[in-house]
Amino acid sequence: MTHGDPAVVISGAGVSPGRAAGPAVWMTSAAGEPPKRRSSADPEAGCAAIAEATHAVGRDLATRAEATEGAARDVLEATAQIAQDPTLVRDAQHRVRENSLSPERAVWEAAGAVADQFESLGGYLAERARDVIDVRDRIVAHLLGAPTPGVPRREDPFILLARDLAPADTAQLDPEVVRGLVTEEGGPTSHTAILARAIGIPAVVGVGAALAEVGADTIVLVDGGAGQVHLDPPADAVAAASERAAVRTFTPPGATLDGYRVELLANVGEADDAEPAVRAGAEGVGLFRTEFCFLDRDSEPTVEEQVAAYSPVLAAFAGKKVVVRTLDAGADKPLPFLTDADETNPALGVRGYRTAWQNPEVLDHQLTAIARAAKQHEADVWVMAPMVSRVAEAEDFVTRCASHGLQTAGVMVEVPSAALLAGPMLARAAFASIGTNDLVQYTLAADRLLGALAPLSTPWDPAVLRLIELTCAGGRAQGRPVGVCGEAAASPALAAVLVGLGVSSLSMTPRALGDVAALLGSVTHEQCQTVAGLALAAESAEDARRAVRGALPVLTELAL
Repeated sequence: MTHGDPAVVISGAGVSPGRAAGPAVWMTSAAGEPPKRRSSADPEAGCAAIAEATHAVGRDLATRAEATEGAARDVLEATAQIAQDPTLVRDAQHRVRENSLSPERAVWEAAGAVADQFESLGGYLAERARDVIDVRDRIVAHLLGAPTPGVPRREDPFILLARDLAPADTAQLDPEVVRGLVTEEGGPTSHTAILARAIGIPAVVGVGAALAEVGADTIVLVDGGAGQVHLDPPADAVAAASERAAVRTFTPPGATLDGYRVELLANVGEADDAEPAVRAGAEGVGLFRTEFCFLDRDSEPTVEEQVAAYSPVLAAFAGKKVVVRTLDAGADKPLPFLTDADETNPALGVRGYRTAWQNPEVLDHQLTAIARAAKQHEADVWVMAPMVSRVAEAEDFVTRCASHGLQTAGVMVEVPSAALLAGPMLARAAFASIGTNDLVQYTLAADRLLGALAPLSTPWDPAVLRLIELTCAGGRAQGRPVGVCGEAAASPALAAVLVGLGVSSLSMTPRALGDVAALLGSVTHEQCQTVAGLALAAESAEDARRAVRGALPVLTELAL
């Protein structure tokens, strides 16, 4: 590869929009696999070293968690718990005592066994395997006295290159120093992608083995909107990308240049996310994920516990719309008291609304809690069910909600059957919200957490866009609003396409509100319809993205 040629471009999945340029800096690599040989050292001293190392690594991660908030804090706290998991520690110590392994080799094998088990289970647990490997590398480095693997500490801004990033590393990125991110692996819905969007770092993931040829300090321009990495770009392009504007603010209401109204809402995953969303100017909450008060429990939370959990979000958005999604258990969010851990393919199993088939009382308790919380606060509460695939399910959910006094009940469109039946479903439901992450997964038959399938995991795929168009057509026929609450809503270019297809609201990470508002405010509704037509006419996701960006030069002007 000749880096002097400004035409050299590596393509991947653009997961966080924006442009940034700077010298390439590679992640500090792990110490590597310790040799497998018997150790003559005192076994008990080795066991004590393992206990000390796991405690030190866990304490370090927990301390870093305290200095952050929101999704980053959750990730660091979860990783800290893995580091001090008693089962992992006991297994490693057992290998020292029984097999005479060195402490570092024992940790390597014990953690590897856990990671392999997670990988074999697929879905969410497969994603957690990356966290276990990260913890393993940190503990081994501590035992060897080697540098901790992770993001290098530098004062001057740079572009970070990595095979992949552990969530703990992504959560600590300083956007003032790490101006862009490029990884060989990963997909649009990985932890790395989600956190990069949350902190506003332009990022391209899943670029493949071509990244390995990029040497340290090569000047790199990351175009997160186009999903491209330019090597040794022209000086004027570097200068333009380096003049990074401050985070764009959003002042409601959201609308196109000619005044076509588009609600710009925030996705909220827990109570602590509400205030940042308010500060970002969100017009309301388009997706309030309620799983946070169910996860990591052996039993269902009480109605009173749920009311207390939901209330802070409703209070923060008094007088504004809050769309509450009922429990989306199963697949990547297994619950021991509700889902079957032995399902062969949990993504196609009993998840979302399907859990109410055998356990209707859990949904009824949750609806009771939502209704009580709604009465205590002044938010305009809407409720929607995930993983609805049949008209009868939509009708049943609306009836259940009405029996609890919840009159604005809707459905999520995450599977092709729901998009194809949007008209009949919306004859019953008050609204629909498209979950693009799962809609992509089920349309393309591509596990959204599997890095090897990252090229398939894109909402730009024309097949996905046609299903969105059908959903919007069903909404128009019934006079019902259709929104998007998946990660696609955070892409300014794709937001224009979605509005052109007929979407009336977009819900996203709060950090993306300013960029999406800036783009929509710079184009007319007619332009949105035009680019939507271009995307629908394309035969591939790459062609769709290229056509839309070519028709909207304002994206370049806004550095999106």
